[in-house]
Amino acid sequence: MPHTTINIQNSPISHVKLTLNDTNLTVQNFTRSKPATRHDIGFRFILHATFDDSSRMKLAYLAKKKELHLVVLEGTVDEADIRHAAEWAKSVMTAVYEDNGIQRSRRFMVFVNPFGGKKKGASIFVNKVEPVLKIAGCSLEVLYTTHQGQAQELAKNLPLDFDAIVIVSGDGLIHEILNGFAEHADPMKAFSIPIAPIPTGSGNGLSLNILGPEEGFDVLAAALNAIKGQPMKVDVFSVTQGGRRSISFMSQALGLMADLDIGTDNLRWMGETRFLYGLLRGLVKYKSCPVQLSYKVAEKDKLKMAVEVSLRKNTLGLHSPTSASTQAGFSDTLPPLKYVKRDEQEDEEGWTTFTDPILYVYAGKGPYVGRDYMAFPVSLPDDGLIDLVVMTNDSRGDLISAMDGAPQGNTYWHPKVHYVKAHTYRVKPLQEKGHLAIDGERYPFEEFQVEVYKGLATLMSPYGHYAAHFEPRTPTDTP
Repeated sequence: MPHTTINIQNSPISHVKLTLNDTNLTVQNFTRSKPATRHDIGFRFILHATFDDSSRMKLAYLAKKKELHLVVLEGTVDEADIRHAAEWAKSVMTAVYEDNGIQRSRRFMVFVNPFGGKKKGASIFVNKVEPVLKIAGCSLEVLYTTHQGQAQELAKNLPLDFDAIVIVSGDGLIHEILNGFAEHADPMKAFSIPIAPIPTGSGNGLSLNILGPEEGFDVLAAALNAIKGQPMKVDVFSVTQGGRRSISFMSQALGLMADLDIGTDNLRWMGETRFLYGLLRGLVKYKSCPVQLSYKVAEKDKLKMAVEVSLRKNTLGLHSPTSASTQAGFSDTLPPLKYVKRDEQEDEEGWTTFTDPILYVYAGKGPYVGRDYMAFPVSLPDDGLIDLVVMTNDSRGDLISAMDGAPQGNTYWHPKVHYVKAHTYRVKPLQEKGHLAIDGERYPFEEFQVEVYKGLATLMSPYGHYAAHFEPRTPTDTP
């Protein structure tokens, strides 16, 4: 049995006892004239352990107060433990990486957006994220974006030998990179490289969906996901408009939901608060969404969909290879579209047209669009379907009651909220002026159609499913 305990002297008046257990590492600090302290560090949070030729042990891990922070313990190993120290450090590294199927020393392409959100992306990366990635032994190629559209152009020609793409930004840069992948000479392989977002934008929906509301804005939790997460396949959307195709990974919004997003674009400095401001402004204006919506329904039973997402969460696990760079045999073209309308005579069988007055249309992938709004609570990563939400334009009171409990997904159960899973949908504007937001980005307010590329893209994930909690109940349980 390997030696499990190492003692190190980390100052003239204190020493630390490190004990390797089955699922964690115990750190006990003994300081003269102070009570001893003890912390159990789960293997997930341990980044690195080394013993060098000068008999010094170095242990790096993440600890949590309000948010995660980096802790580095260094000290001279007690003479009695020196002969075990190198093997002990090796055992720690094996336990926290290989024994959990995690590849060490990953190679990352890092895109940093210095201008997103509150314009702190560069300083957050340099001062917080980069030190954690480096101490974990990762190698980095870092690029700071200078203008909109640059990341998409770079992604078109990106070498495909990275283990993951780390994106220090909000959701906008992710949208650019995925659209760049769609134009790559080897798009299928490009999409197989996992995306690991670091949330520094005003909208960080993808990070929330991967890490959950408690850790979704914690940049070190996101860095840890890049270091130790595993690839998870996820659907993306093809949006065709005017003969052009775009990739959408998160949402398409019209009406009120688009107004509170791109209608508040000049308020990005407010962070998440701008979306609340937009909702309040929308309540005052309260105008209809002038569109015709048609879709092909896959499922519309709310209770059935809620039960399904609960069952999938309990049974799905991480099933993709550790490193995308090892995959081979990819096609050099994207899959063909199934439902795109090519002429006016095309068979319309199976399409449903929504006839009631519309306040907003919201379609997407991933439960959260913000920390305060779980818009798509029954969304699944790779079910090959679009979660499509329509709210009728009846009264301000309905909107207010529908948004009660929005962070928990309670809007889903409101009787005025129509929620279906669709194979495809199309929207035709009925007037010239309006807003269309795709992944939070402004698009022309013109006719468009959406369908799914099932499991095309890849995300780094610590869980193998979306980190959202949503319990099944009956619609009649709503107030």
